[in-house]
Amino acid sequence: RRPLARLRPRARAANARRRRGIDDATTRARRRAERAVATTRAVATTNATSTATPPPSSAPRPPPNAPVTSHEWRWEGHKIRYTAAGPDGDDAKDAPAVILVHGFGGNADHWRQNTPVIGRKCRVYAIDLLGYGYSDKPDPLSKPRNSVYNFENWSRQLAAFATEVVGGPAFVFCNSVGGVAGLQLAVDAPELVRGVVLINISLRGLHVTKQPALARPFIAALQSTLRETDIGRKFFGNVAREQTVRNILKEAYGNPDRVTDELVDCILKPGLQPGAAEVFLDFISYSGGPLPEELLPKIPTTVPVRILWGQADPWEVVTEGRAYGKFDAVDRFIELPGVGHCPMDEAPELVNPLLMEFVEDYGRQGAVAR
Repeated sequence: RRPLARLRPRARAANARRRRGIDDATTRARRRAERAVATTRAVATTNATSTATPPPSSAPRPPPNAPVTSHEWRWEGHKIRYTAAGPDGDDAKDAPAVILVHGFGGNADHWRQNTPVIGRKCRVYAIDLLGYGYSDKPDPLSKPRNSVYNFENWSRQLAAFATEVVGGPAFVFCNSVGGVAGLQLAVDAPELVRGVVLINISLRGLHVTKQPALARPFIAALQSTLRETDIGRKFFGNVAREQTVRNILKEAYGNPDRVTDELVDCILKPGLQPGAAEVFLDFISYSGGPLPEELLPKIPTTVPVRILWGQADPWEVVTEGRAYGKFDAVDRFIELPGVGHCPMDEAPELVNPLLMEFVEDYGRQGAVAR
């Protein structure tokens, strides 16, 4: 009996391990299935959107868009511009918070078609990162290269913003290079992040680790020339023109008809401010720092990540992007047919419901990420 008594705890432990293994395998299988159907859902959503007939007059109308207001906040002595929208009165107390983070050359106004819609149910804040939009643009040339405009500093900015302005944890929705800043925030301050949605995140193709070895010295020399000589100022002067900005946007968008005068104006105007050229030239010389594939494995299990990807993006191609949907941190990878690099602006009718779906999935108190 005594030998059998000693074996029983071991048997129970073995059974427990087997049950845990079955549970883990079931969880992994469920997540693989969710990823497999995500693209199909997105395609179905796109088709339904493009072919749906107008709802009958008896159908409930969506609530009116929330009014958007512009604000300034001081961070480490710098003026930071942001826009905000959200429910009024008692509804605001329980409304989840959302922070919108733009990409390279963008600003809070690039989210102008999302902020008032998300603001129907959420407290939403679209921020201008330091150096962009109408935020201050401290001179990077007086400091070591890339010591001012980098993802670690933008992560600190976002963390302070969540603490001081938002007042606590928020969902973080990001486009392009803003996605790297959002992931860095989730690594540095996960207690402030309820979840991250990456929209055509920048894969940082000019990162030194992704450059051909023989080309690295030439790329470094070109970056130094642009950053530190008048050649760079002339180059920026050619970029910061209405027609050039329009052409760049038409290249980036799957549907060039979505590139409106309003869009060109909201991208170009901040780029004509003093200091914008120096920020632009400093950032295009930024070939170090974190990569998405380095940050995603570091995301805590408490922070869910979802990826949206415009299939027509010519800069960050979807065939490379799909690999990022396989990271454990990512619950779904959703492709958007016919849409380019900035889906939130090009196709807000597709993106806004997907963003709100993410909030609903993880917005409940105590919701489990993975």
